[in-house]
Amino acid sequence: MHIVCPACGTTNRVPDDSPRREPVCGRCGAELAAARPAALSDATFDRYIGRNDPPVLVDFWAEWCGPCKMMGPHFEAAAAQVPEVRFAKLDIDANPRAAQAHAIRSVPTLVLYRAGRELARQSGVMAPGVLTQWLRHQLNQSE
Repeated sequence: MHIVCPACGTTNRVPDDSPRREPVCGRCGAELAAARPAALSDATFDRYIGRNDPPVLVDFWAEWCGPCKMMGPHFEAAAAQVPEVRFAKLDIDANPRAAQAHAIRSVPTLVLYRAGRELARQSGVMAPGVLTQWLRHQLNQSE
């Protein structure tokens, strides 16, 4: 499978049967399957969501947004609980191009992608259990 390094953007080939928490980038040595969300930017967004074989869940957020701050710990907890999905965050104020290109109208907004295509979208704060339940439901529907 192909996994994009969140640190340097290199696409890495990782055996499907490798342990989910061990692969590192062949270029920079960063963890490829970290149990925490990757920080994306306008420059890295399209490559990260388009070249990862595992699905990618992106949290579009803003520093000034109270609900986004409430959602942050829930999103981090879900990243540790659902290793088959890559989790990423995009600050819409620092990265307006990606937010505009993906029609983000409110924050927080979660968008689930597979191979660069949007599978599902949810706006508003979700509790940790609700977030993982929603995510697993979306993954089951897309198979």
